[in-house]
Amino acid sequence: MSPPGFFARRTGEVLVFVEVKARSSERFGTAFEAVTTRKQRRIISAARHWIASKKLQDVAVRFDVVAVDMNARPPTLEVLEAAFDV
Repeated sequence: MSPPGFFARRTGEVLVFVEVKARSSERFGTAFEAVTTRKQRRIISAARHWIASKKLQDVAVRFDVVAVDMNARPPTLEVLEAAFDV
């Protein structure tokens, strides 16, 4: 099971882990800025545990971040592929 806002999906030969962040204002920074180095380490750790639990080996991994702007009407999504590396 993944933490809220975090999921994995296989795209071809790549296992993609996606962190979804929504913001209704930029008062505390953008959605992308919310994925700090500390948060990245937690995502990577969770991904490693998930991969081990599924007994996957030698799988290519990518970490994406999706930012949701709740102020836009309708809300908009912006995807940053390969947002960070292991």
